[in-house]
Amino acid sequence: MIKFKSLGSGSSGNATVVQARSGTGVAHLLIDCGLGIRELDKRLRAAGMMADQIDAVFITHEHGDHVGCARALALRERIPVYMSEGTYAAIDQPDFEGLLRIACDGVAFELGAMQVRPFTVPHDAREPLQLTCTDGDTRLGVVTDLGHVTAHVMQELAGCGTLLLECNHDEEMLRTSSYPPFLKRRVAGPYGHLANSAAAYLAQSVLAAGRLRQVVAGHLSEQNNKPELVRAALAQALGCGPGDVHVADGASGSGWLNA
Repeated sequence: MIKFKSLGSGSSGNATVVQARSGTGVAHLLIDCGLGIRELDKRLRAAGMMADQIDAVFITHEHGDHVGCARALALRERIPVYMSEGTYAAIDQPDFEGLLRIACDGVAFELGAMQVRPFTVPHDAREPLQLTCTDGDTRLGVVTDLGHVTAHVMQELAGCGTLLLECNHDEEMLRTSSYPPFLKRRVAGPYGHLANSAAAYLAQSVLAAGRLRQVVAGHLSEQNNKPELVRAALAQALGCGPGDVHVADGASGSGWLNA
């Protein structure tokens, strides 16, 4: 059984806990660690956890709202940290005291009853990875930073029952926002972030390909999006009601959800 909880999602900091429970025990993976260590401890306690319950950390890319306190947490708790070679180079190759694990596109690793499979995405980082997590029965896809939907992304997400999916901006809100032109181009570009319409297209494609039953929207822009716009776009794509779409926010993330 896989459960997950976003501890926070957005430019103020990203972190998601994935739990896999089996007859032999429980494993916890922390995806991204983009908070201060005291804030992370606080949010873990609110989620009913302690940091020493985390079995591994996976860092998707080098941006500060994703890396955050990863090294400090790893060294304090002696937790292995997975990231790509490119991400490690981009953060200037700090000493992880033997806890670093290099992750690669398409090369899965095991964490208790959970199999984690990283895959590459188009984003303005050195070697960004997103991932799927499965216990053999259910599959969770996490795709929170990508500029556009590729065939590779869709292939990796096929068969997911749940997506934690970036819905960064509403295109019209971004166009008319106070962002400077260069930033608008970056966000809307092919290596930036997904607009609601692109996220809806991806969700609809995964739905058509298999077993998708739940989408949690994440990484919403505070200035260029609104939860009601996200819910409307995804509900139309999935053929459900807006109330059936979960939205993770920056301050509190989401509740615990079954994948």
